[in-house]
Amino acid sequence: MKDSGNNINPIPLNPRLLMMPEFSERQILEHYEVLYLGYVNKINEIRELLLTADRSKANATYSGFRGLKKAETYAIDGVILHELYFENLGGSGKIYQGELLRLIERDFGSFNDWREDFIATGISARGWAILVYDPRDGRLHNYLLDAHDYGVVQNSIALLVMDVYEHAYFIDYGTKKTDYIKAFLKNVDWNAVNDRLKRISFIFFNS
Repeated sequence: MKDSGNNINPIPLNPRLLMMPEFSERQILEHYEVLYLGYVNKINEIRELLLTADRSKANATYSGFRGLKKAETYAIDGVILHELYFENLGGSGKIYQGELLRLIERDFGSFNDWREDFIATGISARGWAILVYDPRDGRLHNYLLDAHDYGVVQNSIALLVMDVYEHAYFIDYGTKKTDYIKAFLKNVDWNAVNDRLKRISFIFFNS
């Protein structure tokens, strides 16, 4: 995500995503062009309105300023989560030996145990399932978000992000959410996930 002044510019869509097995081009394009770009446009609109919002009438029950601030967190999380989602797709779904796999096996028992838990988290979530590193306890967790800004665990760092809103799968899978989740896992780019871990590893742990 690039910030140009007060405006956010969208990330380009990786062409590999349009060739993923078990996903149609229409599913990916509508997700990117309608949902993701819609959030980019909205956060730019909200931030423009905040420049002239009347702060003197701020109120926790209702005020125009409160409405914009609530919308700001929802929209910006919608941008960030979708960018992470698209960036960790388009791979082979195969995880290789390395620090990430070691941590998954340490914290979940095995990769298959993690996978079972992640699938169950996705089925249970209304919005997002996210594998995170939580520096508070130094462990990996699968966290559930029912909305972009509802269920977020502060200071945790997203490693793998899966969108489970209906818009992410309904064109291809209808109500078969579990089939979508399994297709998602077949197309995870674990290199992207590993890169996220590498960017934080020097800060939080040495191994």
